[in-house]
Amino acid sequence: MNLLKAYLRVSLVTRIVVGFLLGAGIGGILWYLSVTHGMKEDVQQAMRYCSPFGSVFISMLKMIVVPIVFFSLVGGSAALPLQKLGRAGGKVIGWYFATMTFAAVLGITLARWVNPGSGSSLEGWKDLVKQFGAQAQSAGAGAPKSLVDILEKLLLDFFQNPFAALSQGNFLGIIAFAILFGISIRLVIESTNDPKVHAKMQMVVEFFDACMLAINKIIDFVMNYSPIGVFFLSMGIFSVYGPVIIGPYVTVLFGVAAGILGLIFIAYPILIALVVRKNPYKIIMAIREAMLMAFVTRSSAATLPVSIRVSEDNLKVNRELASFSLPLGATINMDGVCIHLPMFAILAANMFGIQLSFGDMALMTVTTVLAAVGTGGVPGGSLMLLFIILGTIGLDPSQIAVIVALAVGINPILDMFETMCNVTGDILCTYSVATLEDLVDGEIDDKYAGSGVVPAYSGATPEAVADAASK
Repeated sequence: MNLLKAYLRVSLVTRIVVGFLLGAGIGGILWYLSVTHGMKEDVQQAMRYCSPFGSVFISMLKMIVVPIVFFSLVGGSAALPLQKLGRAGGKVIGWYFATMTFAAVLGITLARWVNPGSGSSLEGWKDLVKQFGAQAQSAGAGAPKSLVDILEKLLLDFFQNPFAALSQGNFLGIIAFAILFGISIRLVIESTNDPKVHAKMQMVVEFFDACMLAINKIIDFVMNYSPIGVFFLSMGIFSVYGPVIIGPYVTVLFGVAAGILGLIFIAYPILIALVVRKNPYKIIMAIREAMLMAFVTRSSAATLPVSIRVSEDNLKVNRELASFSLPLGATINMDGVCIHLPMFAILAANMFGIQLSFGDMALMTVTTVLAAVGTGGVPGGSLMLLFIILGTIGLDPSQIAVIVALAVGINPILDMFETMCNVTGDILCTYSVATLEDLVDGEIDDKYAGSGVVPAYSGATPEAVADAASK
């Protein structure tokens, strides 16, 4: 019991960082033993017992993501007056598409500068292709093949049976129905003078608000388990790949990481400073917990509970706007993906001797943005998009398979950076629009922005949580 109390006293950010570093270190040692001491089978057997503790963390997050998206979007759409929802919603969507377009242009520019694969021969990559080729084929099994296919899939995903969308985890379908349902509730409230009808609709709004309060309690328990899940997840990744995952891809990794870190710590801050006249780095420090969670889970959707919490508690964003903007961003705002995809497109062009014109670059920008909207905020979601992007520059299926096989090898590392970028963009957009629309309920507390202290997730003291757990 004393151990649990001590564990809960440490800030969540510290616990997550320590869990990640310990897991990566132990995973690296296991990888070394499997490669140099012939203990591959022993390591694999050990990981069979350990990996479920990481997998269950992702499952726990996915368990609560769908109800969070549905309840929060209905509640947010229904609670905001339609005029304000229209203005704020338009700004949110416009911001998302503007930053994705900028990220795609930045990704192409960086890729041209880094020039990955220039002068390379396919011979040096054959071992990696053999190792990851099967995964590449499975990644492209359901990928749309053209820009027309992308648009068709987006439209069909937006408008489908809402119960099927909920059961299948189709976030575009969930978002479309939830927003329409919430707007319909608001329309009834604003168009009726009948107090009985008004009271009924208000009860519906309060019902969804109550559901979110209950979901928040589940989030508390999941977040307190997160450092343990992060430990086993990072251990699993590094025990399989070790440093080999980085070595052959130094230029690609450097280009993507540099672009994403530049977007987070240079481009975003400039935009925030110009638009809302606030200290951008104070805002970024206040959301570091969500950034860390995104980095480890590699899923914008799985990080959504943390994104909503830090936006409301640390940045003081109005709950209704956060409940609308963040679930939407977790599905359609993929700035990191827009930097990632062009890097492999330029790699492919260099390796196969394809000359890309300005028109090819423009088409790649448009295709990257539209394709990124449909990634769904899940780990590895960008892999299937490579089939679309590479197809637009003229690669045949066998050439595409080679590049995707190479991408599979480094994807776990790139996924960490790009997901952190996606989540950061979601929250900064939400805060900026909230500031412009006067939907911020106070100033950022300095203790969240610089001291390393984060709000308790349970809403109670660590001692109270520990006492409750012992009963």
